[in-house]
Amino acid sequence: MSPQAVSAAPVAACDTRSNNTYQKLLECMTGEGVTEHLEAFQKIAENNPDPEYGTTRAAGTPGYQASVDYVAGLLEDAGYTVTLDPVEITYAFPPELRQLTPVAADYETGVFSGSGEGAVTGDVVPVDINLTPPRASTSGCDGAYTEAAVGEPIVADPTGPDDFAGFPDGAIALIQRGGCSFALKVLNAEAAGASAVIIFNQGNTPDREALALGNATPPPGSADTEIGIPVVGASFADGSALAQPGSTAYVEVITETRIDYNVIAELEGKNPDNVVMAGAHLDSVTEGPGINDNGSGSAALLETALLMANLNPENTLRFAWWAGEEQGLLGSADYVAGLSEAERDRIALYMNYDMVGSPNYIFMVYDADESTFEAPVVVPAGSEAIEDVYESYYTALGIPYDDTEFSGRSDYEAFILAGIPSSGLFTGAEVPKTEEQEAIWGGTAGEQFDPCYHEACDTINNVNAYALDVNSDLIAFAMLTFAYSTESVNGVPGKEVPGPKFVLPEPAGPEGTFAGEGAGAALGALN
Repeated sequence: MSPQAVSAAPVAACDTRSNNTYQKLLECMTGEGVTEHLEAFQKIAENNPDPEYGTTRAAGTPGYQASVDYVAGLLEDAGYTVTLDPVEITYAFPPELRQLTPVAADYETGVFSGSGEGAVTGDVVPVDINLTPPRASTSGCDGAYTEAAVGEPIVADPTGPDDFAGFPDGAIALIQRGGCSFALKVLNAEAAGASAVIIFNQGNTPDREALALGNATPPPGSADTEIGIPVVGASFADGSALAQPGSTAYVEVITETRIDYNVIAELEGKNPDNVVMAGAHLDSVTEGPGINDNGSGSAALLETALLMANLNPENTLRFAWWAGEEQGLLGSADYVAGLSEAERDRIALYMNYDMVGSPNYIFMVYDADESTFEAPVVVPAGSEAIEDVYESYYTALGIPYDDTEFSGRSDYEAFILAGIPSSGLFTGAEVPKTEEQEAIWGGTAGEQFDPCYHEACDTINNVNAYALDVNSDLIAFAMLTFAYSTESVNGVPGKEVPGPKFVLPEPAGPEGTFAGEGAGAALGALN
């Protein structure tokens, strides 16, 4: 069967029949159907404002809980076995960053994931910062701790250079982005006696000028796994102002623990011991409703699940909508950690969908075969076979695609750390599109793949309908493929998908527009 042979089916038929062939499933999988869920997420954020942040679906807010209710309700009505899996998240009240001397100024800021809390007034002490172009920086990377690579455990380092030599006890550490993980910088500062940490953006490229925020949670296995001091962000310009001699500042972070829920929906197949799993994070950042990040992945996955509800699949299907991804992959990490070894062994593969409709998109697939990027993590065997399905589908439609680093920078991290084959799709975040990419995919060179990434403008108007439509079809296609056989991934025999065959060609290969640009080019930097 040709991909172009598919046309839309009546909605009533789609809801009641078993969409167990590629033709039936793809004619029912429409951009309009996915967009209805996006519109629902937008209304949820507007109708359930958070007292502190307003229109958002962030972890710990009414908008997130209403999103859970919406997704879980539709899945239960469709006949899935739905589990609400509780997850502890940290709700951070709006933080403060105020310079007291030599000038008085309030600065835009935010809380890093993993931050401690408290209200601190003190001297601001720059730590090995570099304000002179090209502003190469390893600020805060050398100290009491070290790491083999970003994402690897942080361990004690009793020898070697120390950026914090002579650091005054109780001072506020001013640290520049770059060179190592945020977690390493913060642990080194805390070990040196800092009372708080301000991490300001590096300023070496246009996309590293604005307010810097990220995840400072130490990876599992680290010598110290919790941060006990406030950690806030700043732009390069504000960090430069705070670096003035005689600078003092006030930093405040107040948090509380709340309970959110992962939504897990399962459809048992003929083989209950071979589970095909796919997930997307349901939470947004506090700044807005998060319709591309990650309403797009959540909506496409939800529509896929609803259209597959009447299947009698060969393998068991499990769909997940994760809590607290924006706080450091909390929901997915908690879920995998809570599985027994036998339960983990049942999971044949995991597919991740985080931002699949970026307005200035390019089509990207997690680079499991490392044809463009050397992965900073161990790639579980079988992951390449999932990548091949995505790439072959794009090839069949004549759609160019590229690689994005297989880095673990989303909810697939916990799965790959558990040795579970994984892959996923991505259309870009904060990285600017190049002229070469504009020539291939259209859009606007020089603008971010998602100009509203982690901003209030990530609304229903911040999604490219074409990219969303293509990727929604691919998400459904991949789920149906593995619903019947995962033999290419884990060697477990299955059956062919019923109906006319959808013959996939060999992958055409990535466009290579990131080749030589460094490990962070596709997904954005991890530090």
